[in-house]
Amino acid sequence: MNDKQTISLTGALDRQTLSQDWWKSLSSNEQQQYRDASQCLMDFSAVERVDTAGLAWTLNAIRDGKAQGVKITLCNLPEKMLKLAKISELDGLLPIE
Repeated sequence: MNDKQTISLTGALDRQTLSQDWWKSLSSNEQQQYRDASQCLMDFSAVERVDTAGLAWTLNAIRDGKAQGVKITLCNLPEKMLKLAKISELDGLLPIE
């Protein structure tokens, strides 16, 4: 297959809205689709709000995807998320397309 899967994130990525890791929130069928594709693009263009919990959630999604053989890249990151990553010296860990 090897088609890049795109996930369009919407709304808020913050401590009020995030309850579990991305990978754990997927059905087994969805997990298999991502494994088959081996690549995933997370599009943040519709994200309205983000805080440090959103940044941590994103880093965990990248880690979990990698553990499952899925390369995750990010696009259209909110300016606030980029600033949080830079302040935390984590910007080098974000695979931005």
